Amino acid sequence: MTICHNLRQALTGISGILVTPFDTHDEITTAPLIPIVDRAISAGVHILVSNGNTGEFYGLTTNESEHMVQTTAEIINGRVPLVAGIGKSVKDACQLAKASAKAGADALMIHQPPDPFVAPRGIVEYIKRVSDAGDGLPLVLYLRNDLIGTDGIKALCDIEGVIGVKWATPNPMNLAAAMMACDPSIIWVCGLAEVWAPTLYALGARGFTSGLINVWPEHSVSIHAALEAGNYDQARALITRMSTFEDVRAQEMNGTNVTGVKTALQLMGNDCGATRPPSAWPLTDQQKNDLKMMLTTEKMLDSF
Repeated sequence: MTICHNLRQALTGISGILVTPFDTHDEITTAPLIPIVDRAISAGVHILVSNGNTGEFYGLTTNESEHMVQTTAEIINGRVPLVAGIGKSVKDACQLAKASAKAGADALMIHQPPDPFVAPRGIVEYIKRVSDAGDGLPLVLYLRNDLIGTDGIKALCDIEGVIGVKWATPNPMNLAAAMMACDPSIIWVCGLAEVWAPTLYALGARGFTSGLINVWPEHSVSIHAALEAGNYDQARALITRMSTFEDVRAQEMNGTNVTGVKTALQLMGNDCGATRPPSAWPLTDQQKNDLKMMLTTEKMLDSF
C-alpha cells in the first residue's frame, strides 16, 4: 500500500481532536465548528480528527458520526489531512469506515473496543474487518489499554495498513517495549495530549493528540515546535501555562474532559452546546471560575 508522505509527516505533528457542537435541542449543528477548524489550520495544526473522544464519539449514534465526518471533510476541504475515528460494534465500525472513506477521510483511527470480554486476537479480526470496509485507507490504532501486552500490540501493528499508534496509556516502559518489538516504520504518537508529550518524546514518540486546539491552537503549535527543537524546558514552561485547562478536564474521573473544552469555547464566544451524559455538565462554579481565570490571564476571552 502506498502511503502519502504528507500523512506520515502530519502524524508526527499535532492531531487535533475536534468537538461535536450541539444546538439547544441536542442536535448536531455545523456553524460553531467552522471557526474552530479555520483557526486550527491557520495556527498550523497538522491533522484534524473527527469522531475522537473530545468529539464525544461514544455519545453519538452511528448516523451522527457519519454526519460529523462528512461535515468535517467539507469544512476542511483538503487543507490538512482528516482522520476519522471508528469504533463501537464491528458492524457499526465497518459502516462508519465505509462512510468515512466515501466522505474523503485520509486515514481511520480505530478506537480500542471497550467490550468487557475483548480478546487480543479478537481485536486483530476487528481491525481487519474495519480495514476491508475502509477501502484500504491507512489505519492508526488508538491504544488506551496496554494490558494486551507487547505480543498483542505487535500483532495489531503487523496488520496490513497500520501505519501508526496513538499511545494513550501512562506506561512509558510498556511503550518502549512495544516500539522495540514492532516494525520500525510504525509512527508512535503521544495520545495523552500535551502534558505527556515530553515524556513520550524522550522515548522516541513524535507528535501528540490535542483537545486544546479547539480553544488555543496557537499554544499547542508552540509546544510542538519546542519539542521538535529539543527544547524541553520551553515545552514544559508552555505546558504549565495550560495546566489549569488540563486540571479541570481531568476531574470527576475525567468526566469533565469535554465539558472543560466546551465551557472554554462558550466563555470565548463560540457556544458549542452542552456535553451529553454520562459526561458531566455543566462545570461546577469552582471549575468554571478556575477556567475563566486562566482564559482571562491569557487574554483569550471573546477571541472568536
